[in-house]
Amino acid sequence: MAARIKDVAQHAGVSTATVSHVINKTRYVSQEVEKKVKQAMEELNYTPNPVARSLRNKRSNIIGLIVPIKNSDNSNNFFMSIANGIESVLKSSGYHLLLSNSQEDHGVEIRCIKMFNTQNIDGLIIAPTDGDPLDNKEGVFGDYPIVFVDRKPRSKTKFGDCIVSDSSEGTYLGIKALLDKGFKKIGFISGELGLTSVDERMEGYRQALLDHGIQYDDSFICIGEGTAANGYEYTRKLTAELAVDALFVANNIMGKGTINYIREAGLLIPDQLGLIVYDDYEWTEVMDPPLSVIKQQTFELGRRAAEIMMSRIQDPEKPFEEYRLPAELIIRGSF
Repeated sequence: MAARIKDVAQHAGVSTATVSHVINKTRYVSQEVEKKVKQAMEELNYTPNPVARSLRNKRSNIIGLIVPIKNSDNSNNFFMSIANGIESVLKSSGYHLLLSNSQEDHGVEIRCIKMFNTQNIDGLIIAPTDGDPLDNKEGVFGDYPIVFVDRKPRSKTKFGDCIVSDSSEGTYLGIKALLDKGFKKIGFISGELGLTSVDERMEGYRQALLDHGIQYDDSFICIGEGTAANGYEYTRKLTAELAVDALFVANNIMGKGTINYIREAGLLIPDQLGLIVYDDYEWTEVMDPPLSVIKQQTFELGRRAAEIMMSRIQDPEKPFEEYRLPAELIIRGSF
């Protein structure tokens, strides 16, 4: 039978109220008595009930995290790095992380939020899906602060802080570097628009061309579901039919399809085709030649999201803010 708080009190020779004060830090208890209680808890293998504690304290010390990982893609590495960054801060602050996956499905996302509401979480960090606008609708969110990470919600009103990578700047840097190298016909391959991070990459491409006097050409743009198969087909179309001299691939999964086509077609990188892929994974470094990439600070995104959450819990009345982390162009051998 599991030990109860009454058993701990008897074992330590104190009242149950004193044990409760030690556990919940609700009243001063001498170091000697606190040591006796903690020793009794350890000897009896007693673990406080977090749900009961949260009901008493109106605090659970739990932060929820919802990530949008589809079964068909490899974004788990990206979001797990963000989760590690979040947890690095929460642990040192005495908080725990509760993780759920919306699978990039708005309906599942709402169910995840409602599930977290039953856990009495103290805050929610979320990368919103590309589904319906996520608004602070009555009955969806609980009474806790929200921090959006990686993406901004499509909402008419601000109801949380936001920390994102500067996708527009990252893409701009990549296109500028290709243009500076003498490439003029630069194709752009992207997943479907709608997510703020994806839209910003499109905008960075447009702006870089405009600032360098290059006419924007719709035929050089291929947008569709972010799959390796589409990456392959779009690369074939842009290189074989339109003879682009460089490609900017705005997501990692489609980049794998691009590489598959380049290998099959026998194209020489960078002599026949310049190439930049968004996001830096281990496979991009071991390619021959190694791929130039736009690197996002994923761990730092998570760490900052958690710091923003801790600050928001301490000061819930301050205005909501948007924070941006710069993306980095890493030049290797593909242009």
